[in-house]
Amino acid sequence: MKNLKITLTFGLLFGFLLLSCKKSNEDPGVVIDGLTAENYPKVDCSTSAGPLQTIIYCELLGLNYSWSRNMALDNVFYVHPDIDDYSDFYEKTSVSGTHGAYMSLINKESDLILVAREPSNFELDAAGLEGVELEITPVALDAFIFITNTNNPVNSLTTSQIKDIYKNNITNWKEVGGNDSPITPYVRNANSGSQELMESLVMKGEPMADWTEAVLSGMAGPFSTLRWDENGLCYTVYYYKEQMVRDQIVKHLSVDGVYPDKKTIKNQSYPYTTFVYAVVRQDLDRTSMAFKVYEALQTKGGKRMIEKSGYITN
Repeated sequence: MKNLKITLTFGLLFGFLLLSCKKSNEDPGVVIDGLTAENYPKVDCSTSAGPLQTIIYCELLGLNYSWSRNMALDNVFYVHPDIDDYSDFYEKTSVSGTHGAYMSLINKESDLILVAREPSNFELDAAGLEGVELEITPVALDAFIFITNTNNPVNSLTTSQIKDIYKNNITNWKEVGGNDSPITPYVRNANSGSQELMESLVMKGEPMADWTEAVLSGMAGPFSTLRWDENGLCYTVYYYKEQMVRDQIVKHLSVDGVYPDKKTIKNQSYPYTTFVYAVVRQDLDRTSMAFKVYEALQTKGGKRMIEKSGYITN
């Protein structure tokens, strides 16, 4: 992949934070000398990395934070700093989605991004036009999963079946062991993290049928749709479903006989295990706060910080 330097970093995970969190005296965490809310780097991220981004901000600045459900927006759980003045936080952090985050980094509107996939060809071309080369490091594990309504009796699909469904060759659930009901395949919007993962990991260049009428925008879209469509099928990432949506109406499926959970994601036996990446421009000043945060994420203390978000560290 052009304009792409891949730095592999590996480690390990568990943990999930539900209530207010505070660093303990036993775990001082990561300390970056001189880092303040005022000189904190501009960081952007994919939707699913939003909680991670906030936890990193709070942990590095010594702030408490809490999880809460956003009832007014999309009924999804987010992490919020326990602060009175959000001006510095909103100035320094953004959640532009995967494609938006890559473009903000390329256009030098941010200096560090946290994203759920590698850059697409479109994004690499855009970087090339700007003379930008990207340095990308995997910092956590995730998984690309397929979801449907819990009332659907199908619990497993093969890769071949998934491809045939999205090519419109398999059109009825009874063909894959389910009810005699038409399958409604949904897709995500172009350039979204989930859509790029579907095309690169699963379809691998094989064309899908035209699902223009079945495009769901935003990561919450598949869940709000599949809660009422018992014959629908779509895809997302494991972290978003398990840690942010926490849905009891939409379930995820085994693929090729392997059910995606923390164990099969950690040992990467689930076929569509993916990475979460920290990305900077290669010409970023190595003495900048942005690069210091980027480096910190690759340390043991950084891994512990990432675990607090509920991500599985690599």
